[in-house]
Amino acid sequence: MLTVIINAFQTMKHISPTNNSQLSKIYLRIHAFQEKVNQTQHRSPKQRLRIAIEQLGNKTIETSLAVINDLEQIAHNHPQYHWIIMDILTTFVRENAPYIPQEEVTNNLRAKVRADIQAALTVIARRDVNKDPENEQLDLSHTDMRGANLHGANLEQTNLYQANLAGANLREANLEGAILSAANLEGANLYLANLEGAILSAANLEAANLEGANLHCASLYLAGLHGAILNDATLDGANLREAKFSE
Repeated sequence: MLTVIINAFQTMKHISPTNNSQLSKIYLRIHAFQEKVNQTQHRSPKQRLRIAIEQLGNKTIETSLAVINDLEQIAHNHPQYHWIIMDILTTFVRENAPYIPQEEVTNNLRAKVRADIQAALTVIARRDVNKDPENEQLDLSHTDMRGANLHGANLEQTNLYQANLAGANLREANLEGAILSAANLEGANLYLANLEGAILSAANLEAANLEGANLHCASLYLAGLHGAILNDATLDGANLREAKFSE
């Protein structure tokens, strides 16, 4: 069975109060739609791309999961559409998981992103970066990605301005040169993450795990580091001007 569908199903099992019988029905609906998608495999990639754009975000989460899987296949098999698809997926995340002001956030740090948002992020995170065009940048700014699983994600140079990544798993993620100004990384797991040259100005890193993280030449100007774990972190050349380490 397809990886995206299985992962999404497993995620829903853990975070949804829905009983297993209902989840099984959801799983079958995802599979049924994927079978319909598979029937379009004979179409040209351009036609498949058009159909995917029409379906993505306009139907159910199950439909979106199947479409996201098809988009990943197109990106893998047809490099000329790689960056177009990454742009489609980042736009999907921005439009369907917009930033929520802190005062309006009612969920705790264990809040999880929607299954189709997580699926889109997973595809973005594991893309073949060698197919990324020069001087282009992934845009995930102003998004709500609390609790997202981005373990080992390649988000180098990504625009994550004012993104809410509270409680996210960014263990061993590559965030070199990423823009994380005003981002919320409270309680995030950044163990062994590469943040070399990243811009973390005014970012909230309260209680974040930065053990072993590479912060070489990173900008932490005005960053909040209350209770952050910095054991064995590389901080040489980092800008720590007016960073807050204690209340």
